[in-house]
Amino acid sequence: MDLFSYMKEQNMKGEAPLAGRLRPSTLEEIVGQEHILGKDKLLYRVIKADKLSSILLYGPPGTGKTTLAMVIAATTAANFRQINATTSGKKDIADVVAFAADQLSQFGKRTILFVDEIHRFNKAQQDFLLPYVEDGTVILIGATTENPYFEVNSALISRSTIFRLEPLSAEDVKKLILRAVNDTEKGMGAYQAVITDEAADFLADVSEGDARTALNAVELAVLSTARDEESGKIVIDLSVAEECIQRRNLRYEKDGDNHYDTISAFIKSMRGSDPDAAVYYLAKMLYAGEDVKFIARRIMICASEDVGMADPQAIVVATACAQAVERIGLPESQIILAHAAIYVATAPKSNAVVNAIFAANGAVRDARDARVPAHLRDAHYSGSANLGNVGYQYAHDFPNHYVKQQYLPDELVGSTFYHPGTLGRESDIREWMKYIKEDTGESDT
Repeated sequence: MDLFSYMKEQNMKGEAPLAGRLRPSTLEEIVGQEHILGKDKLLYRVIKADKLSSILLYGPPGTGKTTLAMVIAATTAANFRQINATTSGKKDIADVVAFAADQLSQFGKRTILFVDEIHRFNKAQQDFLLPYVEDGTVILIGATTENPYFEVNSALISRSTIFRLEPLSAEDVKKLILRAVNDTEKGMGAYQAVITDEAADFLADVSEGDARTALNAVELAVLSTARDEESGKIVIDLSVAEECIQRRNLRYEKDGDNHYDTISAFIKSMRGSDPDAAVYYLAKMLYAGEDVKFIARRIMICASEDVGMADPQAIVVATACAQAVERIGLPESQIILAHAAIYVATAPKSNAVVNAIFAANGAVRDARDARVPAHLRDAHYSGSANLGNVGYQYAHDFPNHYVKQQYLPDELVGSTFYHPGTLGRESDIREWMKYIKEDTGESDT
């Protein structure tokens, strides 16, 4: 590196955002992630021993994926190359592979390839990288905010160890905030700023485990706050902190894990008859900009899957809600969605409909050649009587509009797929089915 390149690099470091300047350079400087970086943990040991194999780092933004990769770069004896999947393509991968192959063959030196946002690579790009990971030409470190089991080829996953990084605790974020304010070399210490415990606790809480969010707020607070006339210091109190972060940073990406986790919690809350939790998760999705039609579809599914015949009106309400939100839109449609979600959450529950169709599916698979009984076949065409399509008894001609006759194929006679529950409307259904069959001597359903 020449003098001009060195000076450029140093200037860029000095002008980098606070979160970038505070990035740790050793494992000991990393805050949080003890579940994978504790001194007795596998990842810590292999980094310290410089025996790293291919890994995938998976976690929300601001949890330290890139930081961990940079620490590895600073401690390994291997070559280290970095690309970003959003701006790189097959040629960039090929260039790194060619360099790695040359270094390995000539000097026996390994090369670590860090691919940031690896989920952005398409299938062809991931397939191109695969053989070089498999044969050890490169050691892959992939970082992703998306679930790798959905976004990364299964072949790459099988050749890598996945480490999940969790959002930092509020205590961990507070440590970083205090480090940022007081560090005179890489932080804001030269500005002689102080931060109150109340402000630090607030920023640590509202950042929701995202260190970058908290540090950006600290930097903005220090740079935009006038010095106190008496002490000459920059005082970051609660009012300053609230102004610099504006509002709680809701962690929710509509195509990521939080999308799936939140809709899952929403459905399970309705199924679990907790209207308060259901409305909370509904509000969270709406706050994050989730598609109201998507939410309405999930309510409709829950109305049949988890309420079913215990309250047949649930699907009617849910369907009416879906139609209404398409016509009305936000903000009013949030009331309609809440109406439907609360109805489904508070309705009696039964999954007997689900069990019935699944059991019937199994019967169809097991008895694919089962034929419709002759007396149930169509008898309206010429010659049907000659084929034996006679003997059907018209239910409305009998008491209770019911007559005992065979409806299932011969192979399935006696099978029961629908078992009404004991809650809501299904209790009435159970009693009604028992009542209409009393005169026939048929067994209870």
